[in-house]
Amino acid sequence: MNEVVRYEVVDRVAWLTIDRPQARNALNADVRSGLWSGVRRFNADRDADVLVLTGAGDQAFCAGGDLKEMAESGLRVPPPDFVPQPGRNVTVDKPTIAAVNGIAYAGGFLLAQCCDLCVAADHARFAITEVKVGRGAPWAAQLPWLIGPRAALEILLTGAPIDAHRARDMGFVNRVVPLAELHATAQALATTIAGNAPLSVRAAKAMVYASAEHPRARAFDVAERLWEPVYLSEDAQEGPRAFLERRPPAWKGC
Repeated sequence: MNEVVRYEVVDRVAWLTIDRPQARNALNADVRSGLWSGVRRFNADRDADVLVLTGAGDQAFCAGGDLKEMAESGLRVPPPDFVPQPGRNVTVDKPTIAAVNGIAYAGGFLLAQCCDLCVAADHARFAITEVKVGRGAPWAAQLPWLIGPRAALEILLTGAPIDAHRARDMGFVNRVVPLAELHATAQALATTIAGNAPLSVRAAKAMVYASAEHPRARAFDVAERLWEPVYLSEDAQEGPRAFLERRPPAWKGC
């Protein structure tokens, strides 16, 4: 990790925080490197079952790419590994949550989109601003699947921000809360997920994304293969046994 991206684990929830509030948590080279390190650390961390991505301060989750750095470097087409994009350039089997504490523009929108769930402060704003600066957004290819083509087209073609409540109505955000409640809400949601059977959680995540890649009949076949190891696991026996014995289950993840 580095000075502009922090990683800490609280009750099996890893918090990955972009800590560059003076630059609205923009994605300069150090931030991008820190995000890659954080994602890899989470993947390998046996003490963390859910990742929460957020930004420092109360103004910005992430304002996107560092335009000053882009101008100085003459960046043209960003490389495939410019930032970690789960499902595109890195595999993250465990669930991820975006805790959006302010604006999530351009690359910040990308980061929120890449997470499995999204909790937003009520003053948060979301935008894909690339049309305003002549840049591209190939990473938004999955947006129509998330919120529908007409909503995606409005966001992409206008470059105009939408507020947290509109983002929730579109299905992009799961929960909207006052800023003072954002951290606790994200932690509680992540803790709930972390308390569930890990094999079931990961299979559920994989199934949802597989449904976007296959026709319905094929999606059922893929889902059967994803869930079979869960049915055959020790945890599948532990859950009903714990219910009968009136105790919390002791998940082994196997």
